Amino acid sequence: MAGQATGSGRQRLRLRPLRKDDEEAFLAGHAAMMAGDDFPLALFHEPGMPWADYLAELEACRRDDPDLPDRRVWSSFLVADVDGTIVGRVSIRHVLNDFLAREGGHIGYGVLAEHRGRGYATEILRQAIVIARAFGTDRILVTCDDDNLASAAVIERNGGVFESTIVAADTGTLMRRYWIE
Repeated sequence: MAGQATGSGRQRLRLRPLRKDDEEAFLAGHAAMMAGDDFPLALFHEPGMPWADYLAELEACRRDDPDLPDRRVWSSFLVADVDGTIVGRVSIRHVLNDFLAREGGHIGYGVLAEHRGRGYATEILRQAIVIARAFGTDRILVTCDDDNLASAAVIERNGGVFESTIVAADTGTLMRRYWIE
């Protein structure tokens, strides 16, 4: 799951599962993303949730546990690591429920603000596409907010073909839908 970042610096970027020792850095990154972008780094993490419980929930999704809570599906949640520093994350959904088929897509990613503009998002999505294909997903849906031009460019650089703009049911936000064949 290793790859090369395409931006300046050319550091090694690899996607990997969260570990026990990632708690402090990851939750600090989550707080920063929520404060700055209102976008979660830690999907489905609740304030005060024990780290071991969070890791267990991610593992249940990875195993496709038949008792997954609502809105959760068989998926791989990985962090983007550059030289031991978490710079972002990706969620690769191997199946889609109704919400994901409309708004969330197969792949959702984010890069911490302090690490943006270095090509990490492009590399995260490139590696995630390889993983999604390895799990049997040939046609990949990726979405982004309509006003997130940086994310739209990342999707297009990775072969995304614009399909449509929709209104998100929960938020009323305009969203772009792209397919990667």
